[in-house]
Amino acid sequence: MIPVVLSGGSGSRLWPLSRSAYPKQFLPLCSGYSLVQDTVMRLAGSVATEAPIFVTANDQRFLLADQVQTLGAEGAEIVLEPARRNTAPAIALACFAAQERAPESVVLVLPSDHHIENKAAFQQVLELANTAAVKGNLVTFGVVPTKPETGYGYIKANNSSADGWLSIDAFVEKPSVELAEQYLESGDYYWNSGMFAFRADVYLQELKQHNPAIYDAAKASWDARSEDLDFIRVGEEAFVACPEDSIDYAVMEKTEKAVVIPLDSGWSDVGSWQSLWEVQDKDATGNVLVGDVIAQDTENTMVHASNRMVACLGVEDLVIVETTDAVLVADINQVQKVKDIVKLIEADGRSEHEFHREVHRPWGRFDSVDAGDRYQVKRITVKPGAKLSTQMHHHRAEHWVVVQGTAKVQRGEDSLMLTENQSVYIPLGEVHYLENPGKIPLEIIEIQTGSYLGEDDIIRFNDQYGRGTKD
Repeated sequence: MIPVVLSGGSGSRLWPLSRSAYPKQFLPLCSGYSLVQDTVMRLAGSVATEAPIFVTANDQRFLLADQVQTLGAEGAEIVLEPARRNTAPAIALACFAAQERAPESVVLVLPSDHHIENKAAFQQVLELANTAAVKGNLVTFGVVPTKPETGYGYIKANNSSADGWLSIDAFVEKPSVELAEQYLESGDYYWNSGMFAFRADVYLQELKQHNPAIYDAAKASWDARSEDLDFIRVGEEAFVACPEDSIDYAVMEKTEKAVVIPLDSGWSDVGSWQSLWEVQDKDATGNVLVGDVIAQDTENTMVHASNRMVACLGVEDLVIVETTDAVLVADINQVQKVKDIVKLIEADGRSEHEFHREVHRPWGRFDSVDAGDRYQVKRITVKPGAKLSTQMHHHRAEHWVVVQGTAKVQRGEDSLMLTENQSVYIPLGEVHYLENPGKIPLEIIEIQTGSYLGEDDIIRFNDQYGRGTKD
């Protein structure tokens, strides 16, 4: 069984901790590891021990590669989607990749941003799912509901099966509260988890039969693939032309081979601050306090402090999230609407929906410490052995001061080696690059001055990460 991890989501309902440039699957929300790392780690000792296949968006490739490298997942493959086309095409790409290993391989499709409390129960269900998939079934996992949830779709099952897997009567959209209560009482309905298991060849056959346009576009895209560093780039033109559809609509609701296996393992999609609060350990008054938090006369509240002390007094049923550049205060029962706040931020032309103050790059990261009229100050951290692109700027000059490590600087024809407390000036229009030749992280303070200080004022001439001017 080959794990397929879908990791291209944006996680806007967990703003301001989750941003589109650093979404929730890469954050350590439920343990000391990120959600995508937890997704792979909970498979250890299960039937799904083959090297995973990750499918992600192009703009998240370096974030994912860093976390896969930290896991030490040897043989893992990262397939890049040129555009987001929902789950049916993404899973098709993964199935083509799996067939390269073995024509009748079984794939286990997992979203990268879920939480599962009971790993043993989950792994036991995987054994049954593998058996069902080998027999040619398309398996979906139906979570045994614990409350009348209106935020999930449901699967109505025929509970008379003796195989351990059940036939599916219907896929049901997100219900009203009244319907959700009826579903819970009947015992025939399960939450649609978005997790699947099937043979790669069976899924592709059913996709070709029920949605040939998606199959043809995905196949053409896969056939036009190429390798780029640690990534598999599929054909962009064919994939961009691919219809957008979920696996439920494109295949599962149409095929006669779909079955559901009940899953009772403490599952959560971690889709909101409320759902994250629900799966975390709480104090005696129902609070989840993360970071430097002081709380008095506070109940049923989640506080996540990233950089400063947060003090709460006489409040209840709140979510308070503090980051370097934004603070969210919300009624815990209203947090499904956080995505509406994100849309307002984007519509206002601001950047807080996309980036944190600290921005990650394949070579390291930078933190925008201060900014004013015609100047900007950044703290830049470069990984050992990493190098920024050879570049120039039309509108700004830069002054670099090394505060830790060793910097190799190319400035025009001059090659310089700088250590702590040494500095260099990069005039406007000068071609230059920065490299860390040492064994420890390089940290510099960068002072930019000029008429325009945007990140798009970068003309790249050479980049070891294969990025363009807008990447």
